[in-house]
Amino acid sequence: MIHHIILRVIAHATEDVSRVREALDFFLSGAGVREGSELIEELQAEGHHGNPITILSVQLKRKADCLNFARFVRERFSEEDVAKLREEMPERLDDDQVFHLRFDKQAAYLQQVRLTNSSDAITAKIKIETYPKNREKAGAIVEELFG
Repeated sequence: MIHHIILRVIAHATEDVSRVREALDFFLSGAGVREGSELIEELQAEGHHGNPITILSVQLKRKADCLNFARFVRERFSEEDVAKLREEMPERLDDDQVFHLRFDKQAAYLQQVRLTNSSDAITAKIKIETYPKNREKAGAIVEELFG
């Protein structure tokens, strides 16, 4: 199933970090992660043009948290997002069996789950485990979880 999930989002200098944190916490609280906001790590960094940015990230390791996250997200996808995801599933699953999703940061702040292609997003890297490593089995697991 899912080995772990890493969620990451960048708060730009023009954004309120607490609001970006709320958007990220929406996924954690929705998945029932008890200590959700306490798990979020905050890193101060410098952007490409020297601008200050804050990187917020969290890693979900407990099986129940990972499955609850997948269920929470899947139940809130629009029909268009499900269709888009089914079409793009092979490209979203890399050779290391990591399934990549990008969620609209503004929609998350408004308590909505919406896929986006924007780089200004909450990214999710979902590591799928199969023994032995098998991309086809990983793809079937992704389809079962999100398709």
